[in-house]
Formats: sequence, C-alpha cells, structure tokens
Amino acid sequence: MTSLGKVLDAVVIGAGQAGLAAAYYLQQRQASYVVLDERPAVGHVWATRYASLRLFSPAWASGLPGLPWPGKRLRYPTKDEAADYLRQYAEHFHLAIETDQRVTNVQPTTTGEFEVHTAAGNCYHTRRVIVCTGPYSTPSIPPFATNLPPTVRQLHSSGYNEPSQVPGNPVAVVGSGNSALQIAADLATHGHTVYVAFDEKTPAMPNNTAMWVGLLSTGLLEAPTQSWLGRFMRRQPEPVVRADLRRLQRMPTVQFIGRAMAATAEGGLVGRGITTPTLAAVVWATGYRPNYSWLHLPAALSPTGEPRHSKGISPVPGLAFLGLDWLSSRRSALMGGAGADACYVVQQLLEST
Repeated sequence: MTSLGKVLDAVVIGAGQAGLAAAYYLQQRQASYVVLDERPAVGHVWATRYASLRLFSPAWASGLPGLPWPGKRLRYPTKDEAADYLRQYAEHFHLAIETDQRVTNVQPTTTGEFEVHTAAGNCYHTRRVIVCTGPYSTPSIPPFATNLPPTVRQLHSSGYNEPSQVPGNPVAVVGSGNSALQIAADLATHGHTVYVAFDEKTPAMPNNTAMWVGLLSTGLLEAPTQSWLGRFMRRQPEPVVRADLRRLQRMPTVQFIGRAMAATAEGGLVGRGITTPTLAAVVWATGYRPNYSWLHLPAALSPTGEPRHSKGISPVPGLAFLGLDWLSSRRSALMGGAGADACYVVQQLLEST
C-alpha cells in the first residue's frame, strides 16, 4: 500500500463527462484534487462501444464547461468523436487525472476525512469525495436468461462492438431503449435475422434541431427533479428516437415480438403472443444497475443500494454524487447537463466542508 502524502481537497472517482466537469470547477477554484479512473485512458468507455453508436443530443447541446465541441454544431457526434472530445477536454485544461486506478474502498478516517484505496495499491487522503461513476456500473440481465441453453450465445450491450461477435441466425435483441434499436439495425444490415423484444408501450419522439430548441426554450430539460413536472416526467418511459424505430420496423429481416417475458429451454424467447424459434444468440440491451460495494459509508446509500442525495449532495459530509439520471433535472443524464450539476456540487462541497 502506497500512501500518497498530503491531504487533498477532493478526490473525483470517474473520468467521464461528470468527472471532467467536476475537475474543471475544482481547478477553477484552485482546489487540490485528483481524478481516478479504472480505464487506461480518458474516453475509453466511448471508444470501445459499438461502431454505430452516436450521441442522442447534438454537438451544440452536448458541450462541457469552457470548451465547445469542435466541428459542425448541428451534427450528432459518433462514439469516436465523443471519446476524442473527452480526451481533448482533459488535455486542454491539463486536468489532474490518473488512469488505471480502480477504486476498491472509500472509508472515513478518525479525523473526519476520507481514505480512497485503489487496486493498484495507492491510498489517497482527502477532505471530499465526488463519485462520478454514474448509474451504468454493472450490466443488468433478466433472471430468466439463465433458462437459455449454453448453445445460445449471450452478451450484454456493454460488451457488443460489432456484428461479427454475434454468430449464426436467428438472433434476438432485448431492450426498449435507443441502444437496442441501434444494435438491432446494425445486426440486420449485416445479414442477420433479428427478433426484437421491445415494449410496444415505449414512446417515440423526433430527434432534430427543432426538438432540442423546443426542449431548451420551454424549460422541459431544466425541470427540477422534485417539481410536479419533474416527478411526472420521471414516471414516463424513456422515449426512443422515432426515426430509428421506424427504420427498424421497415427492415424485412426484423420482427418485433413485444416485451420479452421468458426464455425456453429450447433456446427461444417468449414475447407477447409469440415465441421465437431457437436462437443462435441474444444481445441484452437491458440496462444497468448501480454498484457501490466499494463505498464503505453506510449512510451514503439506501437499503436498495441507491445513492442518497439532494441535487448530488450526500447526507455524509464531504461526499457528493454526479452523473446520475435526474440528479437535479432531466438534463442531468445528458453530456450537456454535466457542467451545471458539477458547478453546483463543487460550490456546495467547498463552501460547506
């Protein structure tokens, strides 16, 4: 174990968009800090995703504080452009980032500070901790997936990069989000027969400049989480891009089966009124669940393991969260919303602890 000496003003855990925005505001306030990330490079999460992935918000609505996106502002950046932008952001502001540092333990000290331990054997002493690992820590797969025989290849969307990973026909994509639609289209355009287990109640909406101008000008993206409008919006299913859904529905080798409810021992999926034939593979685009097993601060989490916070500020003095859906508003889940949340959290932490 290597103890790294002086007590820092803050340790930021995670070098995604939320972590970089937090580092920017800590640096603006001349606080001593370090950003720890388990990946080998900034932007690595984006760089290793499937080739067809794009941001769901345009470049002009996706910038981090202090550095707009380069290039055409109306485009929807690719996953490689997103990775490049995050790397350029970190380099432009000379942010203090240490990669290959997977945090294994955050615990309080007897003096009211924190120790942050990593798998590399380092120990950081800090007055504050900002957790920016987001809600996408651990892939979530339905329990009935275990009913599928071993002859059916299964992978989560987090591990999907290209169609060659999915052998044979037919295949299924399970999920009711934009990633499910994109992956299904990717597979279908590369010769696969695809069954899509997609909840037909999922709303679809346009994704164009007019929509984004409308969302911003009406204040819908800024609706506070605890306002009546925010509470109403949170109860609604997350919408998908209408054009992507319609494109997939028109593909001749794609069949929608409704929400997946079970799997058969023969290797099929049971949808609403239809059971697929034996599948060669299933891609589970079924989301994630949080994993804060390394955060040894009991008051920080609810009984179900969710972060306790108010606009990111934890009841544990000196602790905060960023990068969570609906942290303060609908915009919190977007790259372009990271800056406002980080500004608030950093200000509150530095002024109150």
